[in-house]
Amino acid sequence: MNRYWSGLAYFLVDEHMKKISNVFWITLALVVIAVSFGAFAPEGFKSVTDSMQAFITSSFGWYYLLVVTSIVLFCLFFIVSPIGQIRLGKPGEKPEYSRISWFAMLFSAGMGIGLVFWGAAEPLSHFAINPATTEPGSQEAFQEAMRYTFFHWGIHAWAIYAVVGMSLAYFQFRKGAPGLISSTLRPIFGDRINGPFGTFIDVLAVFATVVGVATTLGFGAIQINGGLAYLFDLPISFPVQVVIIIIVTILFIASAWSGLSKGIKYLSNINIILAAILLVLLVILGPTLLIFNTFTDTIGSYLQNIVRMSFQTAPVNQEFRSWIDGWTIFYWAWWISWAPFVGVFIARVSRGRTIREFLVGVLLLPAIVSFFWFSTFGATAMDVQTRSADLTNLLTEETLFAVFHELPFSMVLSIVAVLLVAIFFITSADSATFVLGMQTTYGSLYPPNMVKLTWGISASAIAMILLSAEGLDALQNALIIAALPFSFVIILMMGSIYKALHIEQKELGLHIRPTRRKK
Repeated sequence: MNRYWSGLAYFLVDEHMKKISNVFWITLALVVIAVSFGAFAPEGFKSVTDSMQAFITSSFGWYYLLVVTSIVLFCLFFIVSPIGQIRLGKPGEKPEYSRISWFAMLFSAGMGIGLVFWGAAEPLSHFAINPATTEPGSQEAFQEAMRYTFFHWGIHAWAIYAVVGMSLAYFQFRKGAPGLISSTLRPIFGDRINGPFGTFIDVLAVFATVVGVATTLGFGAIQINGGLAYLFDLPISFPVQVVIIIIVTILFIASAWSGLSKGIKYLSNINIILAAILLVLLVILGPTLLIFNTFTDTIGSYLQNIVRMSFQTAPVNQEFRSWIDGWTIFYWAWWISWAPFVGVFIARVSRGRTIREFLVGVLLLPAIVSFFWFSTFGATAMDVQTRSADLTNLLTEETLFAVFHELPFSMVLSIVAVLLVAIFFITSADSATFVLGMQTTYGSLYPPNMVKLTWGISASAIAMILLSAEGLDALQNALIIAALPFSFVIILMMGSIYKALHIEQKELGLHIRPTRRKK
C-alpha cells in the first residue's frame, strides 16, 4: 500500500513538473534575489532603485508620452476599422461570459483597489497639496486636479491594457497559439521566438506580475489597516498587516482553487454591486449637484486638453516638469508594468468577442465609470477640504475615511469601503495567481492548482518580508524599472498584430467601399 501511494505521489508530481516551464524557475530565482536584496539591505536596494527610477522617468518621459499616445491611437483605429469585425476566437464562437460578468472581471483586475485608494486622495493632492501649475485651494486648482485625474486613470491607462489583451486573445483563441506574451510576436520573429529571446520576454512579464501582486498585497494590507485604525482605533503596525495578509491569502487561494468561472466571477460581481452601492450612497450623501457639475465640466475640459496633456513635457519649466515626472510619467510606467498581468487576464475572459466590442468594453466603458467615480469621490473630498476639515496632513490610506467622517452615516460608508477594498484585494490577487500559473505552464488555460498555490504563497511571503524591512517602495521602483523594457515588447506586439490582422483583412475581404447610387 505504501508503495502504491508513493508511486501515485511521484506520478502526480511528475505530471505537474512536466507542465511547468523554464520561465517558472528563472523568474522564481530572480524574485528570490530581488527580495533578498530588499529584505537584508533595504536602504541599499531602495537607494539603487530610487536612482534608476528617477533616471528613467526624467530621461525617458518624452518616450513614454509618445508610446502611450500611439497605443491610444492604435486602439481607436481598430474600433472604427473594418478589422474590428474580426472575432477573438474561431468564426461564430460565442463569448464565454455575460457582458456584466465580463465587465466586472476586467474592471476588478484592471483598476479595482486603486480606485478606492486614490478616489479621494489624488484629486485632493492635486487641489490642496501639490497642484500642477496653479495655487493650492483655488478654483483653477479644482478644475486642474480633476482634469489630470481623468487623464491619469482614463483612456490612456486602459489602452495599454487593451492592446496587450487584444494581441493575446487574437493569437491564442483565433490562431491557436499558447497564451504567452512571446507567442504574440511570432508573425515578426517566426520560430526564433521559441528560443532565449521568447523566454526573456515571458520571464519579464512574469517578474512584473509577481512584483506587482506582492506590492498590491503590501499596500492593500496597509490601506485596510488604515481603515480599521480610523474606524476602530487599531494600531497601524506590522503585526496587524501580517494578519490581514494571511487572512486575504487564505481567501484568495480558496477562490483560485475553485476555478475562474466560480471564484473570480462571483467575487467580481460582488465587487461591482458593492462599488455601485458605495457610489450611489456618496452621490446622495455628498455634494450631489457639485458631483454632477464636476463630472460634466471635467469631461469637456479633459476632451479639450487631451492632446496637449498627451504630449506635455514642460521642457523650460523645471517645477512643472518634475510634477509631470512624478505623476504622469510614473503612471504611464505603472500601467505598462501591470499590462502583462491585466492583459493576460482580460484576454482569457474575452474569448469570443469581436475586436470592436472588446476595445469598446475595455477602453471606453471603464474610463467613463472611472471618470464618474473620481468626480464623486474627488469633488466630495475637495468640498470637505474647503468647507469643514483639513485633510492634507493625513496618510493616504486614511483620507477616504476622513472624508466619510464628515458625512452622514459615516460608519456605514466606511464599512462598505473596507469590504470593497478587501474583496477587490482578494480578486486582484486571485486573478494574478491565475495569470502566473498560466504564464509558467506554457500558456495553459487551466493551470494546475499547485502552481497557483505556489505563486499565491510566494507573493504573500514577499509582501510580508518587505513590509517587515520597509522595502515595498523599493520593490515598487523595481516594477517601474521593468516597465521600460516591456514598453519595447508592447511596440513589437502592435506591429505583430497589425501584420497578422492586415493579412486576415485581405483574406476576408474586409474593406470600406463607397456605395454607388444607381442612376
